[in-house]
Amino acid sequence: MRTLSILCLWILSVVSVQAGDLSVGDPAPDFTLQGSDGGTYTLSDYKGKQAVVIAWFPKAYTSGCTVECKSLAENGHLIRKYDVTYFMASVDDLEDNVGFAEETKADFPLLSDPSKSAAKAYGVLHILGYAKRHTIYIGVDGTVLKIDTSVKPKTSAEDMAATLGELGVARRNKESSS
Repeated sequence: MRTLSILCLWILSVVSVQAGDLSVGDPAPDFTLQGSDGGTYTLSDYKGKQAVVIAWFPKAYTSGCTVECKSLAENGHLIRKYDVTYFMASVDDLEDNVGFAEETKADFPLLSDPSKSAAKAYGVLHILGYAKRHTIYIGVDGTVLKIDTSVKPKTSAEDMAATLGELGVARRNKESSS
């Protein structure tokens, strides 16, 4: 019984530390991750230029993640009305995310974090080793604007676009929103 109590306390302390790692107003942790489109993306490259959204997802090819990725692919025009770069990200290997992006017809990069270092820095790494379904909104100044921990996969794109509007993210020029 004592061992079980100690284990439960340890699990709670790990979970609470991860959940408290990143807060609104904090500088977003920098990262360099490979994307499913062959590109390499570094968050600091966007600072001072454009807002960024990172939609963390648990596992490629699973039902909820497939629904979320298809939502973003099919309704990305809603998000592209804003001056923002958006990604989905997981701790899956790059090869898995490349295939998953092709299968879901993703027209945006899926970032791979197999070392789990970015997932840890963002506080989204689940104790079982996968990323939690959280969406992180980062302002042009590089600070965290919002952490959405209640993502609905089916309406992910619509919700993301609505949140960008609520956060006051600038809209793109009509010429560049195509």
